[in-house]
Amino acid sequence: MNKLAISLILIVAGAAAIYVGMRRSDSVAGVSDSVGAKIANTFDGKTRQPEHVWYYVGGGILIVAGIAGALKK
Repeated sequence: MNKLAISLILIVAGAAAIYVGMRRSDSVAGVSDSVGAKIANTFDGKTRQPEHVWYYVGGGILIVAGIAGALKK
């Protein structure tokens, strides 16, 4: 595979991860995960993130890696 194909695969995988995160944040499981994290954060002061936030972060990293790979000489 050439560099451009791998970069496009990374960008598509990142977009798919962000899409899955958006779907999870709108679902019942995502809403309950968000509410549970907010309650737990208020209770003991630790910082917890719902699972869909990690999909957003992972998708963003994949997209940035794909763009960097495409632009790298």
